[in-house]
Amino acid sequence: MTFEEIYTQYSPKVYRLCMGYVNDPDQAKDLVQDTFIQVWDYLPGFRNESGVGTWVFTIATNTCLRQLKKEKKQSRTEMPLQLEEKPADTMDEQVAFLYKCIASLEENERLIISLVLEEVPQKQIADIIGISEGNIRVRIHRIKEKLSSIMKYHGQL
Repeated sequence: MTFEEIYTQYSPKVYRLCMGYVNDPDQAKDLVQDTFIQVWDYLPGFRNESGVGTWVFTIATNTCLRQLKKEKKQSRTEMPLQLEEKPADTMDEQVAFLYKCIASLEENERLIISLVLEEVPQKQIADIIGISEGNIRVRIHRIKEKLSSIMKYHGQL
């Protein structure tokens, strides 16, 4: 698989994964760019020990986690979830609200649900996260319940 094919197939999915982490379109674009720079750098050494998608999502996840660690080191004030934000012009209002809800989850929960939304198989998610497939099923169920509660709280369900 060429870099162009990988980029074409996975860049929209990686963008949505990054949006689940940062809930900021510009920052998500930067994270996608960082992810694919690493894909470009390491593609010649890719040994097909895992699927290309698993490899790309693992790089994207690690890129997002590094960014979050950087942000934690910098002190900043976060906006409360209750404040209204104007969604980006190109983003559907409900999708924007979903990303806002996902952004309020814990790091691992954001990663898991973002991969679920990208229709990544549970086995592949388990490989990326490093836990059993059964544990992933349980976590997905709990995360969906948590998201439902958040959305109900804000009158979206």
